[in-house]
Amino acid sequence: MDYKKIAQDLLTAIGGKENVSAAAHCATRLRLVLDDEEKVNKDQLEEMDVVKGTFSTGGQFQIILGSGTVNEVYKEFARLTGLGEMSTKDVSKAGSKKLNPLQQFVKMLSDIFIPIIPAIVAGGLLMGINNLLTAEDFFIEGQSLISAYPNIADLAALINTFANAAFVFLPILIGFSATQRFGGNPYLGAALGMLMVHPDLLNGYGYAAAVANGEVPVWRIFNFEIEKVGYQGTVLPVLVASFILAKIETFLRRRVPSFLDNLVTPLFSLFITGVLTFILVGPLTRSAGNILTDGLVFLYDTTGVVGGALFGLIYAPIVITGMHHSFIAVETQLLADIAKTGGSFLFPIAAMSNVSQGAATLAVLLLTRDAKVKGTASAAGISALLGITEPAMFGVNLKLKYPFIGAIVGSAAGAGFVTLFKVKAIAMGAAGLPGIISIKPGTIPFYILGMAISFAVAFAVTIVLGKRDAKKQKAN
Repeated sequence: MDYKKIAQDLLTAIGGKENVSAAAHCATRLRLVLDDEEKVNKDQLEEMDVVKGTFSTGGQFQIILGSGTVNEVYKEFARLTGLGEMSTKDVSKAGSKKLNPLQQFVKMLSDIFIPIIPAIVAGGLLMGINNLLTAEDFFIEGQSLISAYPNIADLAALINTFANAAFVFLPILIGFSATQRFGGNPYLGAALGMLMVHPDLLNGYGYAAAVANGEVPVWRIFNFEIEKVGYQGTVLPVLVASFILAKIETFLRRRVPSFLDNLVTPLFSLFITGVLTFILVGPLTRSAGNILTDGLVFLYDTTGVVGGALFGLIYAPIVITGMHHSFIAVETQLLADIAKTGGSFLFPIAAMSNVSQGAATLAVLLLTRDAKVKGTASAAGISALLGITEPAMFGVNLKLKYPFIGAIVGSAAGAGFVTLFKVKAIAMGAAGLPGIISIKPGTIPFYILGMAISFAVAFAVTIVLGKRDAKKQKAN
């Protein structure tokens, strides 16, 4: 490929170098912050063989080029624009200035939770393996694997310990990531998280029982009682506490003399935030978090199939806006409080949506005669079935419109089905075919059937709409 020419053609199509304020790349996409997206000639971009699709999200205009190609094109693009090498974090920061307050809030949640997802996924998948080992009737009728083979019981116990670690100490992970995002020292954030799960405190999972029995331990300071309760598996308390910590630290660093800064600022930042957390922030946000979780579970249980189908219908449109990143915080709380929630209902619905996008794209592969669309659809369709939908959604389905309609109809059908049978995830993972291991063992067959329904409906509807669309074009 002539990467220099490709970069020049891309630059021309997006309005010239004067229209580019920031540029970086990820594994498959060129990620740009443009001064005016109205200047972009999308038709010209779509005519380029190297371009697999384009979309705008989070204040960024992104061009899908594919793995390997994007690296070489970016080198020439950076040289032509004179911007030099930039990271995706730099571009993300520049793009966030163009967002409205709601979009900025969603992006903030995304920035906090995306870095810690690998740890949560690892713990969740280990939890799934443990459940497979301990579930009765899954492999052997009337028995679990560990009851049939007692010599692997300790292996299951070992895996369970490893699996729980990320959720028991979740405030440490969130404290580090959130404090860094809010502009504070991430290690102070981690220390705050450690303080909130300290073994001297009553374990947060036992708080409800302790309240019922009147056995909540307290610190008595100057006739004032502060509950000695931990925040294991919580999300909201540590988020708010991390924000306060970062702001107190920033405030003190601007005012404390430099020769005292390293002594005074960390000391007072952590102490003041810790006291506020146990007196005010923790109790209030724990209650708010419980209300949010209970409300979501109530809606899921009450709306049933209709609610699940509706959520499945609108899930892909939500992804287009980028608002789906806010679900990460909710899903993390649902999984952390799995004893009460039974798991996450968001994951199965997301999986139905992803499979539907893949099915619709593969239907286009069958229908189209355009070689470029075929090339994009074949890879993008399989990628979507595995949980990565951006190439399929933005490169094929939204561009042609009718496959996107087929996909959301298929998603609604599959989501309604998995909701009917109370399919929930016990771990985060790839929301698609590989997501089977993340599902509660007893509902795995229904998850598989749900994916089959999503695929079949999306594929069939896309074929019907595609043929109707082709007839209209011939008539015109």
